[in-house]
Amino acid sequence: MMTLYGGADGELEIKDFIKESGYMRVITGTARGRRLETPVGNDVRPTTDAVKESVFSIIQFNIEGRTFLDGFAGSGQMGIEALSRGAKRAVFIDQMKQSVQIIKNNLNKTGLSDRATVLPTDTIAFLASTSEKFDIVFFDPPYRTGILQSALENVPRVMNKGGIIICEHPTDEQLPTETGDFAVKKHYKYGKIMITVYSHKEVDGI
Repeated sequence: MMTLYGGADGELEIKDFIKESGYMRVITGTARGRRLETPVGNDVRPTTDAVKESVFSIIQFNIEGRTFLDGFAGSGQMGIEALSRGAKRAVFIDQMKQSVQIIKNNLNKTGLSDRATVLPTDTIAFLASTSEKFDIVFFDPPYRTGILQSALENVPRVMNKGGIIICEHPTDEQLPTETGDFAVKKHYKYGKIMITVYSHKEVDGI
């Protein structure tokens, strides 16, 4: 069963928040074609379908039965795509109440709530305190704020050795070549967007 921490009050707020939102879709898997609500606002920048499809092409053989962390989750579309493609479990982190409600709505629409946990908290605080380990972590925080670099400093402690860290960021934003025992293995460029992939230094492949 999906775990949602925090109250679900503010019904009018959430309706106002999503009433002009756009929609994304689940690309493939058990929830293929389902439309997802996306938050709106100046600070909201959902991962495009093209970039999302590229990300999941990169990790397509590493999803089945794995645990996925969708940090700075927004609509939750990345974790939902992972669940649709066979991930064992996904944890969604976002500190905005409205985003948490949208993630919950999207999980209910896709029938994937039973393998999801939604936490309305700060991603970096979660990384610093959780005892859970993950196989795949996806980060797409606000650009050029230093938040992504801070998240990368904290993420090694929550990773399984064979895990993969995926970061979406602008091409002109520099990321460290290493974080803990993890190192950059690949860069993928999509226009002005860069996907940087880290894996353990002792693990071949991605």
